[in-house]
Amino acid sequence: MINKKSITQYIKNLFGVDARQVNIRKLGEGVQGAGFLIEIKRLEGIKQYVIKGLFPQGLEHDYPSDRAGVFLLDLDEFKNLPKHVKAVEVLAELKDGSIKSIGGGREYYLLMERAEGKHYFNDLSGFSKKDRLDPIDIQKIEAMALYLAEIHAVRKESKQLYWRKVRDTIGHGECLMGVFDTYPEGAISHKEMAEIEKMCVDWRMRLKPKHGRLCQIHGDFHPGNIWFKEGGDFILLDRSRGPWGDAADDVTALTINYIFFSINHYGDVRGPYLEALKLFYKEYIRRTGDKDLLKVTAPFYAFRGAVVANPVFYPDVTPAKRRKIFNFMHNVLRARSFNPDKVNEYLTASNA
Repeated sequence: MINKKSITQYIKNLFGVDARQVNIRKLGEGVQGAGFLIEIKRLEGIKQYVIKGLFPQGLEHDYPSDRAGVFLLDLDEFKNLPKHVKAVEVLAELKDGSIKSIGGGREYYLLMERAEGKHYFNDLSGFSKKDRLDPIDIQKIEAMALYLAEIHAVRKESKQLYWRKVRDTIGHGECLMGVFDTYPEGAISHKEMAEIEKMCVDWRMRLKPKHGRLCQIHGDFHPGNIWFKEGGDFILLDRSRGPWGDAADDVTALTINYIFFSINHYGDVRGPYLEALKLFYKEYIRRTGDKDLLKVTAPFYAFRGAVVANPVFYPDVTPAKRRKIFNFMHNVLRARSFNPDKVNEYLTASNA
């Protein structure tokens, strides 16, 4: 579980010639991980430390960034609780096997390439000035459907990762419940918020047997992260919340915007927006053969609906139009399968 050779070398480098001998042995393991004793023979005597590692699957420790986050929090907070052992450092094992300290940071930043082009929100805004999609619009939709079909074709067998994606979609701080927690008081009643959340929990149980759907995803495939260049090609930004999940995550992240933009412009879904919604589903299902897709979109649409209905994110949306998005969330969650042809029916209030 740990690279004893590299850790031994790190300890010797840290203490220099004073570290005459370094011994490492396993102390034991629990549900989350294992602990190892590091015994250092120095001039003034023996010094002992414990190094801990986490098992890399389950309990949201699946990705290296998950495990790093746990240990960075430990480093910050062990010292703040009376009578708690102190954390010394967070160590990272690099690709070449060497060990590097990464703890002690006050903040962390990501350096990345700059995207060239224009994000797809520009296209969505332009749809309101058209009667129907033009050839370039169709080309872009087909390109996005093809791209998702290709990345979603990469599969992985893991119940834990699929269950985590569904669970995160409902309960993660960046997803449904976390987004709801950013709503200003009165934007939606607590009762209605709870109804949506409880229906999503029911969907979690419904989706658990479908772990065979686990595939490679982008994780935040919305128009602001899709930048089209001249010629119709595009580049993506901000892959999020893990590389594995359900294809419905990416599909709903994009298609909720056809629905949202049309509601915001017209009060219902029509014209190029309705055409785009139907075309995307047609092209994607044709290329993937994923006929079960429409049976699993509901909780993902609930999450994305909570985003676009959020007054903090979209303050200019009127309460009446926001209500139609909430109606959409309720009705899609109540339906056994999403039907793009019935999208306007989902916008009406239901007494069910």
